[in-house]
Amino acid sequence: MRCVIVDCAIYRDGCRTEGPADFSDALDEARASGDAFLWIGLHEPTEKEFELVTSEFGLHPLAVEDALCAHQRPKLEVYDDSLFLVLKPVQYDDKAGTVTAGELMVFVGDSFVVTVRHGEANPLGAVRDRLEKMPEVLQHGPTAVMYAVSDAVVDHYLDVADALHGDLEELETEVFAPNAGAGQNTAGRIYAFKREVMEFRRSTGPLGEPMERLTGAGVPFVHEGSRPFFRDVSDHLTRVNEHVEGLDRLLSDILSAHLAQMGVRQNDDMRKISAWAAMAAVPTMIAGIYGMNFQHMPELKQPWGYPGVIALMVGVIAVLYRWFKRRGWL
Repeated sequence: MRCVIVDCAIYRDGCRTEGPADFSDALDEARASGDAFLWIGLHEPTEKEFELVTSEFGLHPLAVEDALCAHQRPKLEVYDDSLFLVLKPVQYDDKAGTVTAGELMVFVGDSFVVTVRHGEANPLGAVRDRLEKMPEVLQHGPTAVMYAVSDAVVDHYLDVADALHGDLEELETEVFAPNAGAGQNTAGRIYAFKREVMEFRRSTGPLGEPMERLTGAGVPFVHEGSRPFFRDVSDHLTRVNEHVEGLDRLLSDILSAHLAQMGVRQNDDMRKISAWAAMAAVPTMIAGIYGMNFQHMPELKQPWGYPGVIALMVGVIAVLYRWFKRRGWL
């Protein structure tokens, strides 16, 4: 069990204090003091490892199932003995151009916070360190941890959105370059980028409703003084969602523009092919006529017949070339 417990501590009056090594005894001590709470962090626990936590903290079985199975949408569930918040922290790999989402579950109840993390995206270490330097925020109790975790996840969303926007600008420049599309699967790259934005959107979009609920009254276990903090997180999340929607619309416009460019280039290529085919057809037709095996044909006995026919071919081709050039086909 100790291998999945990342950290376990009691916080009293906004400060970390030493407590019993066993988290069951630590929870009893926190509840007995009345002004303290226990924060325990877990990393990818199994069902058996999580059984003791479930029984000691009185967690709801549906929330426990979600925390163990992962693959949940961001949401906020209110149970009799606890709140259950699901967050999806994300990581963006600039080189690979991929968005990877983890999962972070937060249980908040009477004098305790339990955080369960799945995946590599981990804002909790920095959150705990930052909170321990802000006793005035920790004095709000377990709600302060929920706020700080949400704030860290959403702030990282802003960083990821900025990184995506930077890569999108590079892709946009490439698409509208004069030689765009030459030997490149540009449409495939745009579509792949759009999928990554969609993956990012799955993490940010559903979180709006839980944050709105936490800013209002009527949600148990939420400290009255923490609502302005959740309102700040909600405002940042709104910015992120607007940014993501803008990225998605811009990608759709870039894809449409790229396909239109490809259509124009194909039309230009077809016009050039048609023009050269027309010019090639003239000498082919004249040579074909004079290649027929008839005895009585004009100019067959004339000494200027051959150069005259050649001059006729060159003259017709020159006229056609000039005409196609004026119309922009060549």
